[in-house]
Amino acid sequence: MSSVHHMPPTARTRVQQAALLVGAVFLLVGVLGFIPGITTDYDTLEFAERDSEAELLGVFQVSILHNIVHLLFGLAGITMAGGATTARMFLIGGGVIYLALWVYGLIIDHDSDANFVPVNTADDWLHFGLGLFMIVLGVVLTRGVRPGAAR
Repeated sequence: MSSVHHMPPTARTRVQQAALLVGAVFLLVGVLGFIPGITTDYDTLEFAERDSEAELLGVFQVSILHNIVHLLFGLAGITMAGGATTARMFLIGGGVIYLALWVYGLIIDHDSDANFVPVNTADDWLHFGLGLFMIVLGVVLTRGVRPGAAR
């Protein structure tokens, strides 16, 4: 009897589960950004400008572009969760992108045309926490795992 444990074909590694969950949350957030009531001041929603005063949950400034980015990030996470290596790439790469967006939000003037995403202070700190969280997930859930090994 072999001591090698084989995962069923449908089983996902922990990093794949994490990427799938993060992707699903991004997808949900992208959809919620287009729902009046969940997004306050929905009538001010703009495509990609600082003048968009719409706020998801009344806190996080959003625009049509911002919502589309969330939808695309969600689809990327769900798709990349198909393999452990791509799931890790999504979490760590996505985390780096969100940390870059955090830095961008810190250095631009939120009232300038450079704020085309747009972001507000709440977005900035959410991007920071999200970026760190995604990187930690990608690293911790694959620590000590050999490429191709299940975990």
